[in-house]
Amino acid sequence: MPFIDLDKYHEVWNTITSNKSRSVFTAFGVFWGMFMLVVLVGAGTALERGISSQIESFSANSCFMWTQRTSLPYKGFRKGRNWDMKNGDIQLIQSTVPELQYIAPMIFRGGGGSNNVSRNDKSGSYQIKGVTTDYALIDRPRQILGRYINQVDVAEKRKVCVIGERVYEVLFPHGEDPIGKNIQVSGIYFQVVGVSGSYGNVNIGGKAEESVVLPFSTMQQVFNMGNALHFLALTTQPGVKVTVLEDKVKAVLKAANNIAPEDDSAIGGMNMEEMFTMFFYLGIGIVSLMWVVGMGTLFAGAVGVSNIMLVTVRERTKEIGIRRAIGATPTAIVGQILIESVVLTLIAGVAGLMSGVGVLSLAGEFLEGTAAELIQNPQIDFGVAIGALVVLMIIGALAGLIPANRAMRIKAIEAIREE
Repeated sequence: MPFIDLDKYHEVWNTITSNKSRSVFTAFGVFWGMFMLVVLVGAGTALERGISSQIESFSANSCFMWTQRTSLPYKGFRKGRNWDMKNGDIQLIQSTVPELQYIAPMIFRGGGGSNNVSRNDKSGSYQIKGVTTDYALIDRPRQILGRYINQVDVAEKRKVCVIGERVYEVLFPHGEDPIGKNIQVSGIYFQVVGVSGSYGNVNIGGKAEESVVLPFSTMQQVFNMGNALHFLALTTQPGVKVTVLEDKVKAVLKAANNIAPEDDSAIGGMNMEEMFTMFFYLGIGIVSLMWVVGMGTLFAGAVGVSNIMLVTVRERTKEIGIRRAIGATPTAIVGQILIESVVLTLIAGVAGLMSGVGVLSLAGEFLEGTAAELIQNPQIDFGVAIGALVVLMIIGALAGLIPANRAMRIKAIEAIREE
């Protein structure tokens, strides 16, 4: 006994192709719905991935702080006062804030158009940063060549540097190994130990590609910067909210630097946990919106299939009545109509799926070599594609229910009289 009634499917195919124009226009609605669903979901996923990539180098449990003008008078100090964090603040925070995991200070020295970095006859104006080893644990660099600043560099105040990818391209001939070579930073020689870049557009203190990174202690000494620091990067212990750490560290800094406890403007900050949460829900919102729009278009196509199947049932009233008269069961009649609806829907849907995947593939190849960092690798997962086909089959069956129910109620005598 055969598992598949080939005669039945042959009959279904003949019915679909008997009126090619109507079948094509009916199928186009489903084709367009699936095509739009695939393209929209793929684009939404690419946008979500691109947005997330802008902060992927940062630890999710991190925050950053910097000094700003005070907004309130306090202990004889006027408001609008400029102030600096000091090296001693680091030890104070480490000893009084148990929620702290890592803390990394940073200092800056801008280029300002002065061609402050040079090698032989080539030069450029770049941001100079001084960091400690722990900074790489908070804002992970994209290491291209060599290594990053290590503990020995900081402890021994070595004159070494890590240059950005763009700095390397300007100062060195293409293909030359920069490791071990010397460059001048504001007239002082430093040995290159690495080349690095960033993973996204969110950078601290300027683009990593256009920066020169020095050991924090070395930079303070050679540029006579005293013990002032401009910036703090911090991470929490596992399970601790970043907001808790942020509030405690700010309280310690305010008390140590004679700033009013209620002065919320004196310390600027950025909470990466909040940013990750915001981007997470933004991504969910984008993809959900794309699914809603795409599914709406797909259902609109299914309504068209249902309407055309109703017309088909009406045109085949005599045929269906004769089948009932010679013994066809209601189940057989319903099955016939449902199969026609599912086959028509599935053919159009698969074509729309393949076309959508093809468009996403072409878009991915086009965007690969561009600067479109907010849209990365537009595609849909294999599981999503299979799920879309399953949904399509369900929609096809639902689209055929009303016509099938109409066909089931047709009686032989009524069909003859109608004819």
